[in-house]
Amino acid sequence: MIKIFQSFGGYIEIEKAQKGCWINATAPSSEEIARLTNEFKLPADAITDILDADERPRVEFDDGWSLIIMRIPIETPENGVPYQTIPLGIYLTENFTLTLSLKNNQVLPMQQPSVYKEQIHSVRDPNNFILQLFLRNGTLYLKYLKQINQLTNSIEQDLEKSIKNRELNQLLKMEKCMVFFITSIKANEIVLAKLRSSKHIKSEINEDLLEDAIIENKQALEMAKIYSDIQSGMMDAFASVISNNLNVVMKQLTLISIILMIPTLIASVFGMNVPNMLEDSLWAMPLIITASLILSIMGVLLFRKRQWF
Repeated sequence: MIKIFQSFGGYIEIEKAQKGCWINATAPSSEEIARLTNEFKLPADAITDILDADERPRVEFDDGWSLIIMRIPIETPENGVPYQTIPLGIYLTENFTLTLSLKNNQVLPMQQPSVYKEQIHSVRDPNNFILQLFLRNGTLYLKYLKQINQLTNSIEQDLEKSIKNRELNQLLKMEKCMVFFITSIKANEIVLAKLRSSKHIKSEINEDLLEDAIIENKQALEMAKIYSDIQSGMMDAFASVISNNLNVVMKQLTLISIILMIPTLIASVFGMNVPNMLEDSLWAMPLIITASLILSIMGVLLFRKRQWF
């Protein structure tokens, strides 16, 4: 889908591109990709790079255009892993600025793409718009990290009583999200550093906004590292917990088997086809059953005294 806005405010949508406009393209079809190449003169290799889910963040400057690629987080519950990261490309020319992403996202959602709050007037500074994207991206990372932490706490409660691998696999997926996040945030940090020191940026950059974007990115990185370390420790600890829970179950089953063996042994002895002094007694069956129960109860009491049960 391609939407064209009069300015970076994202409030006034127009049909055709004009000088200073902002073009937002998300999950483009083959026809829309052809339009990006033919009408907006976006290089084909740039489109291929941005739509590559594994593309690394970077900055490119050429005659008449600039390309900035950052990685943004998205929700992917359909893939088993709840969160992943994808590239977001920002293509700048003298006439327009174009943003392109592989999937719909919360950094620039198609429903309400503006990154400015309560600012309806025209905004035409592309460099500060890019910094707003980095700032919003860092905030989104922090939001998703808190959600991952909540999911991890829920899994932790289930793991305490579990003897299966389902919860451990869920925790492994959370750790995989952390790897995606840490790698992407580190790469975004390098891009921010390049933007800060680049000589190709001619307009004045809002230093306060740049500092906020860098701080937000660093905070997201530190939080992701902390959560990743916690989850790594939890993986090792709960792997031992699951193994211990399974040992407890096997121990209880073994004790139950021993208790059940007592009446089985007595019944086997008195069931043999040999004289046992009770074959003619009317009380043989009650006596055998009573003896089996007494010995079984004594076995249970013995195990409980030793705290095996």
